[in-house]
Amino acid sequence: MVEEDNTIREQHRMHGIARGHETHEAHGAHEEHAMPEPESTTMSKPHEIHKGRHEGHTLEDFKKRFIISLALTAPILVLSPFIQESFGFKLEFPGSIYILFLLSTFVYFYGGYPFLKGFFDEIKSNNIGMMTLIATAISSAYFYSSAVVFGLEGEIFFWELATLIDIMLLGHWIEMRSVLGASRALEELVKIMPSEAHLIKDGHTADVKVENLNLGDLVLVKPGEKIPVDGAVIEGETSVNESMLTGESRPIAKRVGDGVIGGSINGEGSISVKVEKIGSETYLSQVIALVKHAQESKSKTQDLADKAARLLTIISLSVGAITLVVWLYLDENSAFAVERAVTVMVISCPHALGLAVPLVVAVSTSLAAKSGLLIRDRQAFEKAKDLQAVVFDKTGTLTEGRFGVTDVVSLAELNENDVLGLIASLEANSEHPIAAGIVNGSKEKGLELIHVHEFRAIPGKGVEGYVQGKIWRVVSPGYLHEAKIDLHEAKIETLAQQGKTVVFLLEEDRPIGAVALADIIRTESREAIDKLKSMNIRCIMITGDNKFVAKWVAEELGLDDFFAEVLPNEKAETIKKIQKEYIVAMVGDGVNDAPALVQADVGIAIGAGTDVAIESADIVLVRNDPRDMAYIIGLSRKTYSKMFQNLVWAAGYNALAIPLAAGILYSYGILLSPAVGAILMSASTVIVAINARLLKM
Repeated sequence: MVEEDNTIREQHRMHGIARGHETHEAHGAHEEHAMPEPESTTMSKPHEIHKGRHEGHTLEDFKKRFIISLALTAPILVLSPFIQESFGFKLEFPGSIYILFLLSTFVYFYGGYPFLKGFFDEIKSNNIGMMTLIATAISSAYFYSSAVVFGLEGEIFFWELATLIDIMLLGHWIEMRSVLGASRALEELVKIMPSEAHLIKDGHTADVKVENLNLGDLVLVKPGEKIPVDGAVIEGETSVNESMLTGESRPIAKRVGDGVIGGSINGEGSISVKVEKIGSETYLSQVIALVKHAQESKSKTQDLADKAARLLTIISLSVGAITLVVWLYLDENSAFAVERAVTVMVISCPHALGLAVPLVVAVSTSLAAKSGLLIRDRQAFEKAKDLQAVVFDKTGTLTEGRFGVTDVVSLAELNENDVLGLIASLEANSEHPIAAGIVNGSKEKGLELIHVHEFRAIPGKGVEGYVQGKIWRVVSPGYLHEAKIDLHEAKIETLAQQGKTVVFLLEEDRPIGAVALADIIRTESREAIDKLKSMNIRCIMITGDNKFVAKWVAEELGLDDFFAEVLPNEKAETIKKIQKEYIVAMVGDGVNDAPALVQADVGIAIGAGTDVAIESADIVLVRNDPRDMAYIIGLSRKTYSKMFQNLVWAAGYNALAIPLAAGILYSYGILLSPAVGAILMSASTVIVAINARLLKM
C-alpha cells in the first residue's frame, strides 16, 4: 500500500500537485501534510447542489445524449403524421410507422435515460421533482403512442416525445455547465509548498523532498525561494513576503530567532531555518483544514425550479388520473379517456419550466463573462441579490498589494521632488522591497536618478553613499533613535500613526526629508465603495495588517467598519459574526482569504489573486476591479427577476392549459386537442426563451 502511495505521489509531483503524503505512523519518521483524496476535495458546493439530480451523469454524458437524440429527432419529425399534415406533405412507405416507432424507442431509452433514472432516484428518496415530471411526460407520450402504432385509436406523440427529451437534455446540459466544476481549492493550497528543500547536514547541503524532513532539521533558503517549512531562523537576515498567506502587505524583516511560514517567499538574504512544525501542525495544513471544513458545512439551498416542478408534478399527475377516471365514469370510450389523460400529461411537459432558469443563467453568465466576471456557483450568484454587506480583504483587493510612496516631506531647504530624487538615487543600489517602492515612485514622477559614489548598506538600518562630495544616508527610525537624533515633526508623527513605513534622508546626521510608504490604495476602490453604499450595502474591510494601516485605509475609502490584525484562521470566524446581522459577501485574493471566501454567503475572488482563492470562490472578478462588485449585484437582481418572470409564465401557462386539456369546457364545445396543446406548449417555450434573451437589454 505504501509503495502504491509513493507511486501516486510521484505522479502528482510530476504534475506539480503534491496531494497525499505518508503518515508518521507509516514511516516512523514524521507526519506530513494531510491532504484529502480527490473525492473529498470535489465534494464542493456545486457538486452538492447536483447530487441527486445529476448523480452518475457527467457534463459530457448529457452533451453526447443531446447530440445523438437531436440527430434522430429530424427523421422522427419527418415521419410523424402530425408534422406531415401541418406542413402539407406526405411521406409514407411500407413499414414507415415502425421505423418511426424504433427511432422513438431509441430516443426514449437512450436520451431519456437520465430522466428515467432520476425518476426512480426521486421515488426512492421520496422527493419527487423535475425528473419525475419529465419521466412521466415522456413515458406517457411513448407508451400511448406505441399503443396507437399497434392498434389503439388516437394520436401519435413521438415527435413531441423526441423534442421534449432534446430540450430537457439541452436545459440540463446548460444548467450543469453553469454550476458544475468542483472546487480544486485544497490541491491549489498544497501546490504553494515547494517540493524540495536544501537540507544542511554535516556542513553540506543536499536537495531532499520536503516530505523527508524531520523536526529539528536545518534547511537553507536562498534569496527569492519559497520557504519550505514552518520554522525559526537560526542564521542570516532577510525580509519575507507573507502577503499571500497572512495578508500582511509589508515584507517582514526576519532575524535570528524569528519564525517563518512554509510557502512564504524569501527576500534578499540567505537564511538557515530550523524545522519546527510538520504535518497537520503546519500553518498551511491548518488553512487547508479550515477550507475543507467550511466547504463541507456549507448549507445547500433549494432550487426554485425544483420547487415549481414538484408542485407541477403533483398537479399534473393528479389531474391526469382524475381526467382518466372521470371520462371513463361518464361512459366515454376508453380511447377518448386515455387521450384526454395523455393530453394533460403532454401539455404539462415542462419545456418552458425546464428552460426557465437555465436559459436565464446562460444569458446572465455570458453577460458576466463579457464584463470580466466568472460565475462558478449559480446559487451563490442568485443569492447576491440579497446581499446586505460586502467584506473586502485589504491587500491586493482594495489596495494594489505593493509598496509605494504615499507622502514626501521636506524638512529643510530641498523641495519634495529633490528629497524623493535623492532617496531614490541612494536606494537604487538596494534590493530591498522598500527601496524598489521608492525607486518606482520617483520614476512615476519622471525624476532622474543621481550617481552615488561609495554606496554602502548599513545592516538593518539603511544605506549611505556620497553625492557631489557629501555623504547622504537613507535610514529607518531605529537609526535616528540609536544616533540620538531628535526629530519632532507633526506630519511625520501623523504618518507613523497611520501605520506607514517612514524612511529619512540625512545629510551627514542632519534630517533633510522623509518619505512615507504604504500599500497603495486602488483608484477604483473609492468608486466601488461609493457605488455599493448607494445601493444600501455596508462596506467592511478585514485584514491581517495592523490597526493603524487599516484605520488609514478605512478612512480614505469611507468604509462603514473594519477588522484589523485578523489572523487567517480568524477570518472565517469574523465572517460568521458578521453573518449574524447581515447576508455577507467576502471579496479577497489570497490564500488566507480562502476559508472566509467559502464561509461567506457569496465568495468573490479578485482574478489577479492566487489560484486557491479563485478556486474557493463562487464568483471571480477576472478584471481585478473591485467596481465589478456593484455590477455583479445588479446583474444578480435582474437575473432573479427574469427567472421569476419565466417561472410565473411557465406555471401560469400550465394553470390555464391543463384544465382545457382535461376537457373541463367540453360541454361548451371547447376541447384542446393534443396537437393544439403541443403547439401552445412550444409557444410557451419560445416566450420563455425570448424573455431570457431580453436580459441583455
